[in-house]
Amino acid sequence: MPVNWIALTVFVLCFAGVTVLGFASAHWRKGDLDLLHEWGLGGGTFGTLITWFLIGGDIYTAYTFIAVPAVAFGAGALAFFAVPYTTLIYPITFVVFPRMWSVCRRHGYITAADFVRGRFGNRWLALAVALTGLLATMPYIALQLVGLEVVIAGLGVTTEGLIGHLPLLIAFVILAAFTYTSGLRAPATIAVVKDLMIYIVIIAAVGVVVRTFGGFGPLFAAVPPEKLILPTPPAGSTGVYGVYASLALGSAAALFMYPHAITAILSSSTRNVIRRNSALLPAYSLVLAFLTLLGFMAIAVGVKAKPEYAALFARYSNQFAVPALILDIFPPWFAGFSFAAIGIGALVPAAIMSIAAANLWTRNIHLEFINPRATPAEESRMAKLVSLLVKFGALVFVLGIPKEYAINLQLLGGVWIIQTLPAVLIGLYTRWFNSWALLAGWAVGMAFGTLVVDANAFKNATYVLSVGGYQLPGYVAIYALAANLIVAVVVTLLVNMVLRPERRDATVAADYV
Repeated sequence: MPVNWIALTVFVLCFAGVTVLGFASAHWRKGDLDLLHEWGLGGGTFGTLITWFLIGGDIYTAYTFIAVPAVAFGAGALAFFAVPYTTLIYPITFVVFPRMWSVCRRHGYITAADFVRGRFGNRWLALAVALTGLLATMPYIALQLVGLEVVIAGLGVTTEGLIGHLPLLIAFVILAAFTYTSGLRAPATIAVVKDLMIYIVIIAAVGVVVRTFGGFGPLFAAVPPEKLILPTPPAGSTGVYGVYASLALGSAAALFMYPHAITAILSSSTRNVIRRNSALLPAYSLVLAFLTLLGFMAIAVGVKAKPEYAALFARYSNQFAVPALILDIFPPWFAGFSFAAIGIGALVPAAIMSIAAANLWTRNIHLEFINPRATPAEESRMAKLVSLLVKFGALVFVLGIPKEYAINLQLLGGVWIIQTLPAVLIGLYTRWFNSWALLAGWAVGMAFGTLVVDANAFKNATYVLSVGGYQLPGYVAIYALAANLIVAVVVTLLVNMVLRPERRDATVAADYV
């Protein structure tokens, strides 16, 4: 496909604008960026509007823009599990995360592992939470770069060979530079621009396609019927219904366990900011519904049958559905604007994720096990360096390893990160669990989930549970979490029968309100 010079020019201009904004944000609500709290949490000063954009930019990423419609394009209605799961999470956020904000603000905790360390007094349990966060985050960052690469290919720029890797290298340098200098303030300010751009793109895409087909009815009529609904389960099984429901539930439970989501939460200025955002964030779920619908629009337009996109579909498969749709329905200048929105949608979450990973390494590994006497300035310096290494690792991952590996590891990411839920979320409400029992449960959940995904050859994360001859296929993260909790409960009961219950807890009830 030839280079689309008009689209490429608009794309570069938009990127240049957010680059300037990223560096300038170091002076916004200026704080001492030699302190980890200021660099890694923006000083905890973000109000309702900035937090809304930050969390939205954190969750609704470039890869979301590419991958969710790709599932709808390929598998059909199953992709819409993303809509109820993002709706389910916000009542949980409203109830649970103000408690986390309060206790973390009271004790100066920056990560979920900090809280676990204080709550349970077990450095090894905190290490398990930190390592899980790092493991789940690394492929997530890589996938943002995968999404950016798909967009660059859509502009007609080759993504193969040394020259083909140059655009990604440039984007990496930009991301690394403004994250290092500005910390969380950079993605917070850029998230505002990114989200507004994405809203414009989605509204325009829906409007153009619906006008072309004369309404939603004709649009759905142009999609094969088997893609519009989930297949009826066979007798004796919940079939895809169980997979759909458990995917929604498991994804909701895992979403705010990711370090970057907790980082965004802890950057809020007050508890009420979190509550207000929990009420406002469902607006993003509406956007996600239309975003998923883009997959059906791409089917209706017939982009896969067009010869000019054949090579890119062969390279990126269904992930090229949205870029192809954008190229097909928009003039070149707006296609460039749309691709810039997706590309900036890669920079924002990648920046937050690298900051969250750096916070985990610095606080819960380096400070805890390597250099306990590090000064606040040394802490901040270490976090900045680690954020560079994390992004560099993600870049090497994307450039040197087949894309399927990043996608496969991200599949495991949700299975892994949900195993921290008992220690973090349940730990916000009770200290009943024995810390070593939680560690044992975590190990069982991690092993079970990993083995099931590996047995599926990394093609899906489904496990079929047989109960009385009835088949219950579902998202393995849910079953792994169930195993985790069962082990944690049983071991706690057994330990408490033999030994006195643990009393180590740096927090008190008043810290949570």
